[in-house]
Amino acid sequence: MSESKLAGQFFDAAIGLLERVRDEESERMTEAGTVIAEAVAAGNRLFAFGAGHSSLPAQDVVYRAGGLALVNFLAVPGTVGIDVMPATLGSALERVDGLAGAVLDSSPAAAGDVLVIISLSGRNALPVEMAMNARAIGLKVIGVTSVAYATETKSRHVSGTFLKDHCDIVLDSKIAVGDAELSLDGIDAPFAPASTVVTSAIMQAVMAAAAGELAARGVEPPLLRSGNVDGGHEWNGRVMREYGDRIFYRH
Repeated sequence: MSESKLAGQFFDAAIGLLERVRDEESERMTEAGTVIAEAVAAGNRLFAFGAGHSSLPAQDVVYRAGGLALVNFLAVPGTVGIDVMPATLGSALERVDGLAGAVLDSSPAAAGDVLVIISLSGRNALPVEMAMNARAIGLKVIGVTSVAYATETKSRHVSGTFLKDHCDIVLDSKIAVGDAELSLDGIDAPFAPASTVVTSAIMQAVMAAAAGELAARGVEPPLLRSGNVDGGHEWNGRVMREYGDRIFYRH
């Protein structure tokens, strides 16, 4: 196989996954959008959480042009990407019991709010406990994960459960265990992960569904505009003022 074809093959693999998610998860994505719209209309808050590379799709819907202004990133120190040294520390922190509860207790999240938890494997203590604790205090939990991990791997949480077991709605990214779409003779490890592409698409699809549901209810979706278009800053300033009590990333 020619190496020059690999870039196109990755696109084919990613497109195939996106089509599967579109066709097989459409109803649940719409349901998730409705839950988010209901929270916005009721005056509640929105949060998104992910650790490691799963934090990227969560961050992608926070303070984003064309996105809902009310989505707040729920950060767990040391687990957001590769901002710690060594980078492996972030992975280790995902397995620490009790960390999720401490973060939730010190956050503004409260009953009636919605928390989207992103975890590709859904097997580590942090996302499992985040979901368990969030539901215990009355949050609606939407999980974005690869359900395949629950049947092909073992949980790292003491309960033996996965993120999917503690969510009100589960969105399956369809990513295969190992998160690598390509292989090639002469390369010992599989490569080309697609989880970020697919999960980011899921998040944007859900937010689009939420915006549509709000409009259907006669509620103007609190959307942000690009600061690089005329009038964008003024528009965003109005949204920030109107919904300031539910936007925490601006403080």
